[in-house]
Amino acid sequence: MKATEKEFLDLMQKHKGILYKISRMYFDHTEDQEDLIQEMTFQLWKSYQNFKGDSQFSTWMYRVCLNTALTFFKKDDKKQDKYELHENYDRIDTDDSAFKEEQLKYFYDAVQELNKVEKALIFLFLEGMNHKDIAENLGISEVNARVKLNRTKEKLQTIIKKNGYEF
Repeated sequence: MKATEKEFLDLMQKHKGILYKISRMYFDHTEDQEDLIQEMTFQLWKSYQNFKGDSQFSTWMYRVCLNTALTFFKKDDKKQDKYELHENYDRIDTDDSAFKEEQLKYFYDAVQELNKVEKALIFLFLEGMNHKDIAENLGISEVNARVKLNRTKEKLQTIIKKNGYEF
């Protein structure tokens, strides 16, 4: 597949939600999320010429973005120490938006206590991916993905209970 700027921009527009979801999963503050989005976009463009269409664009995009997020921290390990739990959360447009917003806040607070790989597992699970797709995106075996995901879900439940987030 020949890499053209228009094709790339069209695909990025169609799947831009992936960028925002991953950045929010890994960072608390808007400025940091924007930095990660910029880095993911750069890495996607840089590697787009290697996208051969063997998988869906979104699958390839998940893999590039998650790998970028996982390695983003390695550039400056000191960065991780400065992050605190975020205070600003997106509004949810539903009838009981205040309640759902509070639940979403608790969820994201709990997710911040997970390590980088656990965040990726939960993100892919929430995106509706099965164990095989999760394994493919993370470059691990399907059995390993299943085990790690189950352990991560248990850890997340423990964090939620520990922090008194249950209703």
